[in-house]
Amino acid sequence: MTVAKNRVVFGNRIIDRENLAGSLLEHVPGTDVWHLGLRLRSDHVGSYRMAADVSAEEPPKDPDELQQRLRSLSGHAAPDPLNAHVMPTRWHPADSSAFALPDSPAQPWAGRHGTVPAGRVERHRVTATALGGDRDVWVYLPPGHGQGDTSATAGSGGNATAGFAGADPLPLLVLCDGDMWFGRLELGHTLDALIADGALPPLAVLSPDAVDRHTRWSELGGRHEFVAFLTDELLPWAAGRWPLTTDPGRTVVAGQSLGALTALYAAHLRPDRFGNVLAQSASLWWRPGMPPGVPKSAVAGIPWVIDLYAEAGPRPITIHLDVGLHEGLMVDHSRVVYDALGSAGYRMTFDEYNGGHDLNCWLTELPTELQWAFRTSTDTA
Repeated sequence: MTVAKNRVVFGNRIIDRENLAGSLLEHVPGTDVWHLGLRLRSDHVGSYRMAADVSAEEPPKDPDELQQRLRSLSGHAAPDPLNAHVMPTRWHPADSSAFALPDSPAQPWAGRHGTVPAGRVERHRVTATALGGDRDVWVYLPPGHGQGDTSATAGSGGNATAGFAGADPLPLLVLCDGDMWFGRLELGHTLDALIADGALPPLAVLSPDAVDRHTRWSELGGRHEFVAFLTDELLPWAAGRWPLTTDPGRTVVAGQSLGALTALYAAHLRPDRFGNVLAQSASLWWRPGMPPGVPKSAVAGIPWVIDLYAEAGPRPITIHLDVGLHEGLMVDHSRVVYDALGSAGYRMTFDEYNGGHDLNCWLTELPTELQWAFRTSTDTA
């Protein structure tokens, strides 16, 4: 039997990655128990993975060699086998374990699948000339809204929305990273519960796939090609099939990390289409021309998005920013952008949650923020 010589916790933003020895579990002699104590605020939300060192060699005594050895284990990290709460990860071979401490935000809309009326989640291949090809897009339609008559298409001379005659246009959410939100996190179930409780109006969602790491980096951020795809191709395509609002005041564009910066850029570039922005953990360190892999900690100065909005002058856009208290420089960037855009006349709200750059945090915060976004869109319509 292989015996682990070390076990290490890779906690998202709760460990020091430059000193992984501090994240080693201690073995209780004579038992199969390993433990590690971390002092966290009682409302912390996050995720982690674990790895065991089962190599034949003894752990190095030299601190630098030990750090290198432990870092090499990160590629083998896996969920905690004793934690049933598993969180999908992006482009990693193993999922993470999720945790939420007792005073973290309540999640009354989680786990309601099968107990409330279900909407439809569909995946479509959409022409994306602006991006150099086609793109998979996830579509959510609320309960009571079927697929309609799609035998006719926009521009074909037929009525592509014949199945929705007399239907009121649906409020619209355009959400980056559909492959995560609908492909793995099953956001549709949460939306069903929110709508059933009256916390959200019946709404439609268009959520393009990110495809892969390289594509995501090259398309998201301040990229006019991606905004052109959204406004000139995706929205007209969807409007030819379902009764969707064209009112920017009832349309929300949203994203996380680079997707959040994309949402800010889309509203700046096309305020006639996007009147509300929901930006979670926005990558405000990004600026045009930045090559992939630049450490965020090395990016200083005034966030690029401030100058972008300042040059345009005030526009009828409502913006919500949030950021995790454990996101380092991104906290300062978010505070600066909130102050600057608020002073420039934009309607702003801002929230700091106790967590990191983490899907578990975004999933926890998103239902409340969607309620804010669509309540705001109704108030300003």
